[in-house]
Amino acid sequence: MKKILIIFTGGTFSMKIDTATGAAVPHFSGNELIELIPQAKNLAEVEVYDFGKYPGPHMVPPLMLTLANKVEEFLAAGIYHGIVITHGTDTLEETAYFLDLAVQTDVPIVLTGSMKNSSEPDWDGPRNLMDSIHICLSQNSRGIGVLVCLNGEINAASEVTKTHTEDIETFASLDFGSLGFVQKGKIIYNRLPRRLESYPVTVINPNVDLIKCYAGMDAKFFRFAVDSGAEGLVVEAMGVGNVPPPAFEGIKYAIEKNVPVVLVSRCPAGETLDIYGYPGAGKWLHKLGVMFSDYLNGQKARIKLIIALGITTDKKELKHMFEE
Repeated sequence: MKKILIIFTGGTFSMKIDTATGAAVPHFSGNELIELIPQAKNLAEVEVYDFGKYPGPHMVPPLMLTLANKVEEFLAAGIYHGIVITHGTDTLEETAYFLDLAVQTDVPIVLTGSMKNSSEPDWDGPRNLMDSIHICLSQNSRGIGVLVCLNGEINAASEVTKTHTEDIETFASLDFGSLGFVQKGKIIYNRLPRRLESYPVTVINPNVDLIKCYAGMDAKFFRFAVDSGAEGLVVEAMGVGNVPPPAFEGIKYAIEKNVPVVLVSRCPAGETLDIYGYPGAGKWLHKLGVMFSDYLNGQKARIKLIIALGITTDKKELKHMFEE
């Protein structure tokens, strides 16, 4: 049997209802969860590693780097045919994308989670775990980057996002659609990820702020971020990449203070473009030195800038990483 490593990091997958509070809290270890899903051992030789019992919002970039280093340590052994990582869904896409950029391997890595906790009768954790193991066992899953699987759908870490607070169909790739799906253990791929990229990550710079634009926005949040020591900014602009004129002045202030600025759209789908030329529009932002991030959403662009700033602070190199 092929050997699959399952790394448990916590999330709703590991939770049950606490009788004292009536709310879901982290509870099970990895080995305890595997005992609740014994059928997983029929698919492969399963090895379990407990990384922690972190709810999704407790996962932070330094922890993601620690997880990436641990994954590479396991991969160096050369004995695993795939790695499944259970994770809280609130930040699952960010950790998945971090690993996608930081871990260089052809071995399938699949992140999964659960929208229901183990105390609920429709707990989706077992199915998601089984599907993820099936993905790891498929030869077609090799060399296509880190994957995300919930509700039977396979998505690229670089493309997927959480779209609903509670629905089990929450994870979707809004721009390009899923890569494929799992049907009764059979893995069916319809396409490859749009882009694969990775970087040698040894250190990161988490001091990157994410600012969302809104009607009537002025410069104060940009000035505050810069003056309080932010070393990078990601701006969720309107439409294809436009901001109110007073907000433009705030972004200009950041650029003048030598703080790298990456632009994304606050729209849930679509790319950023410099096609408008009125005050505050993308044409002037681009000329100012703002980097446009293609199809990345805000949280993913922040992860990429955190990694990029750990590699270089050279503006030309950063621009190449985001735009070329």
